[in-house]
Amino acid sequence: MSSTLFRTKKVEQSILDTEEPEHALKKSLSALDLTVFGVGVIIGTGIFVLTGTVARNNAGPSVALAFAAAGVVCALAALCYAEFASTVPVAGSAYTFSYASLGELPAWIIGWDLVLEFALGTAVVAVGWSGYIQSLMDNAGWEMPAALGSREGAGDFGFDILAAALVLALTVILVLGMKLSARITSLVVAIKVTVVLVVIIAGAFFITGDNYDPFIPKAQDVPPGESLQAPLIQLIFGWAPSNFGVMGIFTAASVVFFAFIGFDVVATAAEETRNPQRDMPRGILGSLFICTALYVAVSIVVTGMQHYSELSVDAPLADAFKATGHPWYAGFISFGAAVGLTTVCMILLLGQTRVFFAMSRDGLLPRFFSRVHPRFKTPHRPTILLGVVIAILAGFTPLNELAALVNIGTLFAFVVVAIGVLILRKTRPDLHRAFRTPWVPFIPILSVCASLWLMLNLPAETWVRFGIWMAAGFLVYFFYGRTHSRLGKQRETTVDDVLKPRPNGETP
Repeated sequence: MSSTLFRTKKVEQSILDTEEPEHALKKSLSALDLTVFGVGVIIGTGIFVLTGTVARNNAGPSVALAFAAAGVVCALAALCYAEFASTVPVAGSAYTFSYASLGELPAWIIGWDLVLEFALGTAVVAVGWSGYIQSLMDNAGWEMPAALGSREGAGDFGFDILAAALVLALTVILVLGMKLSARITSLVVAIKVTVVLVVIIAGAFFITGDNYDPFIPKAQDVPPGESLQAPLIQLIFGWAPSNFGVMGIFTAASVVFFAFIGFDVVATAAEETRNPQRDMPRGILGSLFICTALYVAVSIVVTGMQHYSELSVDAPLADAFKATGHPWYAGFISFGAAVGLTTVCMILLLGQTRVFFAMSRDGLLPRFFSRVHPRFKTPHRPTILLGVVIAILAGFTPLNELAALVNIGTLFAFVVVAIGVLILRKTRPDLHRAFRTPWVPFIPILSVCASLWLMLNLPAETWVRFGIWMAAGFLVYFFYGRTHSRLGKQRETTVDDVLKPRPNGETP
């Protein structure tokens, strides 16, 4: 049993599978496209909302250091992703990497995890986008009917039609081709980055030095919690993190880390990259560096414009400009946030369909979903299926409580990829690696420890829900995936050939 659960798929076989005509994706992306994808998915609600929340509640002006610390944690994982994505340029990201290093069952677990992460992430972002659009409509004097607006407080019936419509529209774009998706993403990312740069440049003129005093506010202890809403580390060790002070910077880093979620989605497009060995590391590391720099700059500006204790939680950037007597910028920022969230939603949906496609091509999910469109060369079947499901999810379900599942799923993937780098270095030292993670094994070990630390700071309730989803995944694997695995069938065929009787009646 254990030999079948941990059977690994050779890297060469994974690459060979990408050349099957009916299951081959079109290679059309460059390093610039990948960098744009990364920036497009990372810069979202985090930079527009999270900056003020964390500055006010956890770190004060030193939130800039918290963003820098979170960027370092992500960089550790990014170095591991870059090695894998350039060595195994196959759709599926951490799922494919795990199949090559840890085995089939761990690969299934991480694939099942990524399906949840990207699905909920897409739905949550779509609902957030709908909220921004409805806010802009209200400013223009247009009001959505209550039954078709936000699901929150909708009463007996409510369907967020804007969120659902966005997901369906992006589904059509993804079916039509990756290059079209990349062009639309480039346009939207240009708008979004322009808004961020305007915030940085214009806001710099309204900075008051006194707002930085103290840069690291005096530490405040947080009473330990006992309910499932408390961080898991509190329930296990009775240790509660502190706000403000030096330790408050690290508490804040565990929160703002989630503003970086998304750079790993770049790795799901490895199979559709023209030169993955060169371009994947550039796309992953380049997008992470750009976003970290923007996050740090924005946090420095916004805490200089308004004292951290007075920052708005809902719209800190827009409200900071209002507080300095420049309300025009507030509408401009809200517009940029609404436009920017479209790319976040699209790229998360892209990542999920590629993971689903890769699992289907391996037989762990029905092979029906692994055939690409004869004209567009995109995995249209899983894209349409998942797009419709997520549209319904976004329309009917209040997702705030489930959003933390996106975070734990991402961190779990970081841990698996870092461990996979260590294992593949030992088991396949002969593989050509266009990019090599430096200082192995120290970087992967540091990545594992940092990710586990952040996971322990998540609420215990999130761990319970994550465990339920994983248990459901085990059932699907043992009742379907294990018996339909292409790798398993190939090995059974090989054994049968070896044991087939020879003409003289003997077996070899």
